[in-house]
Amino acid sequence: MQLYLIRHPTPQVAMGICYGRTDLALAGDVAAAAARIAPQLPTQAPLFTSPLQRCRQLADALHPAPRSDPRLREMNFGAWEMRPWNQIQREALDGWAADPLGYAPPGGESVAQLQARVQDFVMELRREGLEHAALVTHAGVLKVIVGHSRQLPAREWMALKFEYESVICVSIQ
Repeated sequence: MQLYLIRHPTPQVAMGICYGRTDLALAGDVAAAAARIAPQLPTQAPLFTSPLQRCRQLADALHPAPRSDPRLREMNFGAWEMRPWNQIQREALDGWAADPLGYAPPGGESVAQLQARVQDFVMELRREGLEHAALVTHAGVLKVIVGHSRQLPAREWMALKFEYESVICVSIQ
């Protein structure tokens, strides 16, 4: 199965702010973003999207009937949401660095929990027998899927970077 992974356009948020589940609006013209992205996608492919508006708006511009799935949401940073990274307690960040898969911010989820829900979604797509699909989602979700498809160790896939509006095609066996 070929997955076309699309990172949402730039959201309206200041630099240096921790955000994940917060439902941020888009900063730019979604129609222009869709026009840049659409030629890179297969025609007639089903399109799945995170329910957060920064993804959903692009999905609506790309496809007549996108399917929303909460498993495609970004990681939940809990009490860290919408706080400047430099104002999050050093001890908490050190805890995350010491256990990057298992540590969860207060009231949030761990990277392992993110990984489990994203892999569950991908396995469901495989069971559907799709040849290809497009996903409009977030950097954390892209890291899980790309890392798994390349069989990267967790520390490597967690360090992957994806630009806003990027499209990455991966093959899932």
